[in-house]
Amino acid sequence: MTKIASLGLAACFALCASLAFAKIPPPPPPDEKAKAAAEEKKAKDAAAAEKAKADQAAAEDKAVKNFQGNMKKAGKPIPKPTPVAAATPPQLVPGPAGGKATPTPGGAAPKAAVSAKGHEQGAMTPSGNTPPKGNDTPKDAKK
Repeated sequence: MTKIASLGLAACFALCASLAFAKIPPPPPPDEKAKAAAEEKKAKDAAAAEKAKADQAAAEDKAVKNFQGNMKKAGKPIPKPTPVAAATPPQLVPGPAGGKATPTPGGAAPKAAVSAKGHEQGAMTPSGNTPPKGNDTPKDAKK
């Protein structure tokens, strides 16, 4: 009885596996109606995105006017807006051994000079964390 049950279970698993790995045929190529409908949907989506962008700008302007009005009512000075700077492209900086130029993140120049080994000066021993010199090592560290 157990052999028959195990064979039936194995057959069931094989059938399920073959169904799971079966490929669905690709959809037929779109006809003229489908192409026109896709173009129309694309145009509607673009118009909806433009409307959403305009609504967002209007809401932001309304919020700014409300904030400024509340500040005037309270008798407080209205802060000037802080300009948002665009991200600068990365600038090329010569490598440590005169090799290839490498871009720096954010386009800023490196803060410390780079040695031939590629380590920044002071990177291995930051101030206040210098290794002990001479006889300053703890007794348990010597083995």
